[in-house]
Amino acid sequence: MVVQPRIRGFICTTAHPVGCAQHVQQQIDCVLQKGPVKGGPGKVLVIGASTGYGLSSRITAAFGSGAATLGVFFEKSSDGKRTATAGWYNSAAFETAARARGLYARSVNGDAFSDDIKRQVVDIIKKDLGQVDMVVYSLASPRRVHPVTGETFRSTLKPIEGRYTNKSFDFEKNEVTEVSLEQSSEDEVRQTVAVMGGEDWGMWIDLLSAEGLLAPGCLTVAYSYIGPRVTQPIYRQGTIGAAKDHLEATACQLDKKMSAIGGRAFVSVNKALVTQASSAIPFISLYIVLLMKVMKEKQLHEGCIEQVVRLFHERLYGRKRDEIPVDEQGRVRVDDWELREDVQKEVEAMWNAVTTLNANQFGGVDSYNREFLKLFGFGLSAVDYNADVNIEVGIEGVA
Repeated sequence: MVVQPRIRGFICTTAHPVGCAQHVQQQIDCVLQKGPVKGGPGKVLVIGASTGYGLSSRITAAFGSGAATLGVFFEKSSDGKRTATAGWYNSAAFETAARARGLYARSVNGDAFSDDIKRQVVDIIKKDLGQVDMVVYSLASPRRVHPVTGETFRSTLKPIEGRYTNKSFDFEKNEVTEVSLEQSSEDEVRQTVAVMGGEDWGMWIDLLSAEGLLAPGCLTVAYSYIGPRVTQPIYRQGTIGAAKDHLEATACQLDKKMSAIGGRAFVSVNKALVTQASSAIPFISLYIVLLMKVMKEKQLHEGCIEQVVRLFHERLYGRKRDEIPVDEQGRVRVDDWELREDVQKEVEAMWNAVTTLNANQFGGVDSYNREFLKLFGFGLSAVDYNADVNIEVGIEGVA
């Protein structure tokens, strides 16, 4: 089949297996170029391992530290008529590359919120790894079925205090627009926290701890975002922000529990990036368009893999656990370059001036679109997109 991108709303409904493999290889090359992670992990569980920061974490652990990795994700394989999801092809490519270097790599495909998937992971760790010394929690899902109550929660993207209106960018129409979001209800806040907060992360760590599967000194990390002033009303002061507050509070609770084995629990605050999730958030997409332009001009731009490589090398490893640098709230920060005063000053000036007429010249619209398509394996120079490709790609180690 010849596979071309099909864009619908904020997602691409096709993925290119060869392109995804090439994108994974680019991330592997980035990790190898940086060299070994001093004191890096040896056995790693990544929950949400198929795209974004989770995938980059798995790649960095494996190719930067020689780690055995167990990945958990919820992806679809090809049915012969439609392509698999990008995350499926990413994971297939990762496992092939890892095994080629003699590294252990297995995956579990299913709902990570469920007790069934948690038990499968426990059984695999007991059988194959014994214990893990790092747990990465990087789930991004719009809904969650609670494993105890059976209640289905759905996340929403709304401000908590009043209606919010600001600029955004419509990539289908290629124009700067004005978007308004209504104030959330208390129940919408509750449900968003239930999906995107820290409860499930805590359930994972509690179960692994109870089963004796966390090695002495084990480190667990989840990912969060703060962002600039212009996005605060919809992000940190909105429903997602309430969930992130809960995630960060959970990190503090888990950090106390992990101390019993000499381990730590952190939230890493990362920079704004082009991801499948961020593309669906009004206002954020326009901000990223402008941010990419400024950071590239200042030679500060990082993608997921560069962020995670810096996190592993300069923050989490190569130092004692109690010497890991954190902010006043106990968070690890790798959003420092994004929030530099000179970067934000330029982005704010562009935000105030950007219109449909000057967006392509003034911002990084083309760069954003290229990065977005890469998430699905498109737009990579080494790939012939007119050639027939086999869309039915298997993953040897998947359960």
